[in-house]
Amino acid sequence: MVSRVSGRRRWTVDQKLAVLRDAFGPDGCVRMAVERHEVGSGSIYSWRRQAMSGVLGGMRKVPDPAFAEVTVTEPPALPAPEIAPQGTAQTGLSQIAIELPSGVRLTMDASVDADALSRVIGVLTR
Repeated sequence: MVSRVSGRRRWTVDQKLAVLRDAFGPDGCVRMAVERHEVGSGSIYSWRRQAMSGVLGGMRKVPDPAFAEVTVTEPPALPAPEIAPQGTAQTGLSQIAIELPSGVRLTMDASVDADALSRVIGVLTR
């Protein structure tokens, strides 16, 4: 039989966490925690919900936004990348070196597909 404490009892955060460890720890049992700490099972489950949401420790978790406003605009005009052809002794093919304003440097064969290169540069300059 569970004895009840008359009147309202105040629990510190540390006491609540100790009860939660007894109730939900590796060898925990809610019924045993109720008996050992003379607390109602409803309080234990309320404290667990508060602990999981961060309220119990005083650090309320900010809810993730359900909606974010988005404005779609035209991308800004970017300066043309500098292209400097360089020769290679190994293959005899020309190479193109591109250094973007961000400092990213690309080197590829001169026979690169222009559309593919344009898409790569577009992604890198975002």
